[in-house]
Amino acid sequence: MYKDGKFFFMIFKRVPRPLKYTPKGVLAVDINEKEIVFGNSVVRERRETAVERALHYKKLAEKLQQKYSSARYNAWLRRRDILKRVRHFHRKACNIIEDWAKKTSLEIAELAKQHQYAVAREDLTGLIERLRELPRNHKVALLILSYGKLSFWIDWQCEKLGVPVIPVEPEHTSSICPNCSSRLRGNGYRRLKCPKCGLEEDRDRIAVLNIEKRGLELLNLSGGPLTAPIAPQMTDVTPNRCGEPMNALKEPSPFRAGRRSDPWFC
Repeated sequence: MYKDGKFFFMIFKRVPRPLKYTPKGVLAVDINEKEIVFGNSVVRERRETAVERALHYKKLAEKLQQKYSSARYNAWLRRRDILKRVRHFHRKACNIIEDWAKKTSLEIAELAKQHQYAVAREDLTGLIERLRELPRNHKVALLILSYGKLSFWIDWQCEKLGVPVIPVEPEHTSSICPNCSSRLRGNGYRRLKCPKCGLEEDRDRIAVLNIEKRGLELLNLSGGPLTAPIAPQMTDVTPNRCGEPMNALKEPSPFRAGRRSDPWFC
C-alpha cells in the first residue's frame, strides 16, 4: 500500500476467536472528561484522559482559522499551506485520542483477563443528544473524548482476549449509595456521603461500585457471561499488523477542518 509518499507492506492473519470464560467477578469502568476509573471492591485504578493534550492542538488549529479569517472571507480555506497546517493539528488531536483509547482499553481488558473478571461499562447510547443541555466548554471536552470510540475499543480488546463485556444502565451511578441505595449528599469537592449508612467516597469511586453492583446482578440473572452485541467479531473484520480492526467504527470527528460556520467550531 502506498500512502503519504511511503510504501507499507501489510500481512493479514486470521486469528481464532478465543473461548469465553465464566467470570469470577466484575471490573467496572467509569469515564469522565479528566479521568477513567476502573476497578471493583478490591481493585482501584485511575488513568488520566488525553483530552487536555488533544484540546491543545484543536486550539492551535482554531487560532490559525481566526488569524486568517474575516467576517466576509475565510482566507485559510484558499491558502494551501495554512489549510494543510489546520488539518495537521486536527489530525494530531484525533490521533492522540485514538492512541489513548487503544492503549487504555487494552490495559483494562488485560487486567480483567488476569483476574478472570467480566468488564462492566456504562451504556452511553444517545449521549450526543443529551450534550445540548451542557455548557459549551464541557460539551467540547466530551466530544473530543469520544465515548463511542472508547467503548468500541473496550469491546474490541475484550473480544480479542475472550473477556465478557456487560453494558449497564448509567442512570444515577454517581448519586446513589452502592450499599443501601440511598440518595447521596455532597461532602466536599467531588466527594459524596450516605446519610443512612455513612459511606463516604469520591464520586468516581461511587460510580465504579454501582457499576460493579449492576454488572453482578446481570451476571446472576443471565446465569453466565455476557458479551456486548456491538463488539466486533474476530473473523468479520480485516486486522492490521497489530491485530486491530481496519474498519473501526467511524464517527463524526470534532477535529475535521471545515468552515467556521460548521457546528464543530461554534
